[in-house]
Amino acid sequence: MYKFIASIFSVIFYLGFGFFLFLFHGIQVVLRNFFGYQAHKVSVDVLNFFLVQCYSLLGARVQFINTFELPTNRPLIIVANHQNTFDIPPLIWYLRKHHLKFVSKKELGKGIPSVSYHLRNGGSALIDRKEPKQAVAEINRHADLLFKNNWSTLIFPEGTRSKTGVPKKFKSRGVKALIEKIPNVLIVPITINNSYKFNRWGNFPLPLGVRLKFYVHAPIEPSEDLSSEFFDQIEKTITDAIVLD
Repeated sequence: MYKFIASIFSVIFYLGFGFFLFLFHGIQVVLRNFFGYQAHKVSVDVLNFFLVQCYSLLGARVQFINTFELPTNRPLIIVANHQNTFDIPPLIWYLRKHHLKFVSKKELGKGIPSVSYHLRNGGSALIDRKEPKQAVAEINRHADLLFKNNWSTLIFPEGTRSKTGVPKKFKSRGVKALIEKIPNVLIVPITINNSYKFNRWGNFPLPLGVRLKFYVHAPIEPSEDLSSEFFDQIEKTITDAIVLD
């Protein structure tokens, strides 16, 4: 019975989620082409506000805990564990004043309403994992944008989602490359909890009543030598706060 009820609410959720993705795709195109970057950004912020509100259709709640005053006058690298696609809208919404961008695989740059357009046109980096030269050039371009505009970027160093919640080994190469190109960057570790529970039955139905929790850790100034111990400490900070139940 629970799974049947979850199926009904999942259909309602996907209809609402999809509606906003399609609606704001057109809005993004119009605002970016006629009014520029800032108008486009506002449309993305509002989109993600509505996407987060859609979680309530599943009885889900989002708790975003940040006790730190993160600066807006320098670039940030947000480093987080990754459990589900639904990790992303709350991060965009709650970190909206930091102009959050992404380092993503290039495949996400097409085929997804709103999301692909934003990734292609909003300042994110789209990486071809099979072409190292392209990846390096794209990271360099992305770093220049972050530095010039004091934007922030999000990296999931696991490289993929952890569908069980158990974190995969972090890869430091992307974070290190950005740090080396952005002299005034600040690292902000974030732990994401419970979004893996959306994976209980795959993509459908989605379980009800999930409590997503985002915990922002103390910002970290990059070390001068960027040793493996430095990146291990970032990983430990994030993964030690993961709760599996």
